[in-house]
Amino acid sequence: MEKGFTLPQDCRHFLHSLRMRSKYALFLAFVVVVFVFIEKENKIISRVSDKLKQIPQSLVDANSTDPALVLAENASLLSLSELDSAFKQLQSRMRNLSLQLGMEPPEEAEEEEAAGAKEEEAAAEWEQEQEEPRPPAEAPPRRHVLLMATTRTGSSFVGEFFNQQGNIFYLFEPLWHIERTVSFEQGGANAAGSALVYRDVLKQLFLCDLYILEHFITPLPEDHLTQFVFRRGSSQSLCEDPVCTPLIKKVFEKYPCKNRRCGPLNMTLAAEACRRKEHMAVKAVRIRQLEFLQPLAEDPRLDLRVIQLVRDPRAVLASRMVAFADKYETWKNWLAKGQDQLREEEVQRLRGNCESIRLSAELGLKQPAWLRGRYMLVRYEDVALRPLQKAQEMYRFAGIPLTPQVEDWIQKNTQAAHDGIYSTQKNSSEQFEKWRFSMPFKLAQVVQAACGPAMRLFGYKPVRDAASLSNRSVSLLEERGIFWVT
Repeated sequence: MEKGFTLPQDCRHFLHSLRMRSKYALFLAFVVVVFVFIEKENKIISRVSDKLKQIPQSLVDANSTDPALVLAENASLLSLSELDSAFKQLQSRMRNLSLQLGMEPPEEAEEEEAAGAKEEEAAAEWEQEQEEPRPPAEAPPRRHVLLMATTRTGSSFVGEFFNQQGNIFYLFEPLWHIERTVSFEQGGANAAGSALVYRDVLKQLFLCDLYILEHFITPLPEDHLTQFVFRRGSSQSLCEDPVCTPLIKKVFEKYPCKNRRCGPLNMTLAAEACRRKEHMAVKAVRIRQLEFLQPLAEDPRLDLRVIQLVRDPRAVLASRMVAFADKYETWKNWLAKGQDQLREEEVQRLRGNCESIRLSAELGLKQPAWLRGRYMLVRYEDVALRPLQKAQEMYRFAGIPLTPQVEDWIQKNTQAAHDGIYSTQKNSSEQFEKWRFSMPFKLAQVVQAACGPAMRLFGYKPVRDAASLSNRSVSLLEERGIFWVT
């Protein structure tokens, strides 16, 4: 009987113990499942967090948009960080629980904690980098190119090499207005005084202060508007949007744009366009003395490049006698009447012009410290023979990439049949020697005598008789190499 009563009690103990163990096992299984699930969710959330953290800066760089505004449309970076933090806290508690239950070795826990600490440090560093402003990307250096020449040397044609490039703000003979407005006393101070005025105005133009011209335009502009800018149509920068404003009825420009009709030039819009362009170029035939440009070369606001364009003085005189016929009546009368002697003052004026050009070139070729790397000497004849090659050399010297747009213009406009006095469209390989077939030999002799030093420096050969002058097979040019660029 006693044994019969003992068995049920043992069974009850066994069953009770079995139930407790089952509950404990189920609890442990539940804890493991929850831990695995949370671990997987935490990894997914971390990956999504990392992806989203990369979005704001890239979008800022692309669109200059506030990161807070970008995340507002997709997710909240703050909410995401809080969620990430909550999961990490829960993960830490589960690790502690697993350690208490003896399910995870302490070494592994320490390794995971160290890895988590490194992740937090990396996240903190990333957030600090996002808060620190990035330095702006460096813009390409702005070049200031001066095409320095004299009249009838082909400077309008060569100037088009820069006028056709879209990222260059090009001005055609802006100093013309100063010459027409400012008067100087006759004598030795005349040239120096005019050179100083030209230089100071040129510096302001290079700084995009176009208002400086308003003091020399006649009649004076009103509200920074004028229709009297000299040869506006020769500067594409003054004829493109937004500088080209709508046409005003009954208001006509003296020098209109070539390919479109614009209203009066707004100097404010022109100055703003100048500042937007990457580079600037000015063609000027009224800058004669290179030494006066030293303050511009040393001005830290400017990066000056001077290209001095020269041409055979015999060709220059022949062209001037056609283009400026009234100023050369004395020369024409001398040729027509067959007089032996030309007036000495005319010869002296010619010699003075040649010497001024020669002295500037010699200074540039000596490479003084202030001009080193900023001066280039170019012969018009070389440009006419090899226009694309010389354009590439000039752009390389200026430090400006040559665009296909300029190359196309050169190809189309150096084979043109049109050949007017002021045209920039020429069959350049034939045009540059056209003068020699119509120039009287005694006129060539006068030029060779007056301009001999300049001709020798630039490599122009003299002729000894009329037959050599008109014989195309007799070359008038000496070869010049890289010595022309300093």
